[in-house]
Amino acid sequence: MSKTLRNGVFLLLLAAGTAAGLRADPAPGIAAPYEAPFYGTPGAGLSGGSAERAVEPGIEDFGFPPHSTLHGSARPVRSDPGDFDPELFPDRAPPPPPPSRILIPEHLDRALTRYYIGRYTGPNGVAWLHSVIRNGHTYIPFVRNEIEARGLPPELIFVPFIESDYIGTALSRSGAMGIWQFMMNSIAPFGLRVNDMVDERRDFRLSTVAALRKLEGHYQNFGCWALAFAAYNMGPNGLRRATQRAGTTDYWELAERREISRETTNFVPRIVAAAYVLSNARRFGVNWWPEGVEWTAITPGRQVSLDMIAAQTGTDRNQLRRLNLELLHGITPADPTREIVVPAAQAEAIAALLAREDTVLVRYHRYRIQPGDTLYAISRHYGISVATIQQHNPAIRNRHIRPGETIVIPVLREVEPFSREPVALSRPFDGTHIVSQGDTLWSLARLHNVNPQELALANNMEMNQILSIGRALRVPIIEE
Repeated sequence: MSKTLRNGVFLLLLAAGTAAGLRADPAPGIAAPYEAPFYGTPGAGLSGGSAERAVEPGIEDFGFPPHSTLHGSARPVRSDPGDFDPELFPDRAPPPPPPSRILIPEHLDRALTRYYIGRYTGPNGVAWLHSVIRNGHTYIPFVRNEIEARGLPPELIFVPFIESDYIGTALSRSGAMGIWQFMMNSIAPFGLRVNDMVDERRDFRLSTVAALRKLEGHYQNFGCWALAFAAYNMGPNGLRRATQRAGTTDYWELAERREISRETTNFVPRIVAAAYVLSNARRFGVNWWPEGVEWTAITPGRQVSLDMIAAQTGTDRNQLRRLNLELLHGITPADPTREIVVPAAQAEAIAALLAREDTVLVRYHRYRIQPGDTLYAISRHYGISVATIQQHNPAIRNRHIRPGETIVIPVLREVEPFSREPVALSRPFDGTHIVSQGDTLWSLARLHNVNPQELALANNMEMNQILSIGRALRVPIIEE
């Protein structure tokens, strides 16, 4: 199904503020505009995402207003980031997400939130907000529509401001990726795939749906958005343990008692501050509003190269790549159901090109197998996995390669033709080993103190080849 989105970011943020019923005046104690001290260059350290952070305050640096009440003892929470599970909460139904429980005095009146509002409304902070809006103008309208469709608070659109600066390729020091900063160990419940061809953490559509599911699940399990954000940042298991230790589910109480890390302590007020400033954007001088990008999703039905599509249709190559950042090499996997996102203005031309079945839209290396070649060595040379080579050469999926046959390899990068260098064995392979039950290439290599690849080459084998019991292998003679 084709979907076209075009929204001005100005209307987006104005609508978000209106829907939340926000007040126009700053939170108590905030002078508008207030310029807090800023450390570093414009944008550095403001988001806490992909950029290097400036020196950040800790909870001990601020005085906190007294709490009128605490929320009582910790409720049971789920240990995984999936959707709400009523079996774990038999005493209550899933709470419907309210229109807004984020920009409220409980969060806005905190000194740490006021500090970040001050930073984001100073000249450097406004410059950073402008840069993030520019980064995200391709993605923000889609994120907004998904939030609205799920009935979630409109302020969730500001989470990627803090997570990634809305940079689709943002990579944290801990390995989190994409505008929503998914870690590898958190993608399984949401069906995001990562392999040598795609990293769907960088897919702005799939990752947005996954992140909103994750946030909504955290809200339903923890009961408030401050804890939902904290769980998103530190993980639900860690937050559950913190609430149990402290005997409270009040986010600010957890922060004051230092039950959560400094990073998580700062994460929630950053989101609240960014949401407040951008929901009152004109007041704070945020006045650069780019046009949204019109795009549509189409299914090529075959493997294609984005660069070849761009060249043959006059489509802007960089824009096409930016819309499909999940394609690590700009080439779709060999999956006929895989969609690509294209600029709406070029959609008709691209569809016409794809309809021409005689047109080849991906380049291949062709290589003739030589004696002693292994798929492992070939795959390393061309920068592609053995599984991908097998996928493009169905005849060799269930057997070993044979000298003289030709295989095709998708061009992911420009390299010289593969030529297996003669391997100078580190020692003579004058001995013989008869394969027995439990033997593997790696166990035999350790036994004979040689490299597994060297042992494979000496026996004209592939690295992933299963050893047949009774087979005679050339091995070095073990000195007694």
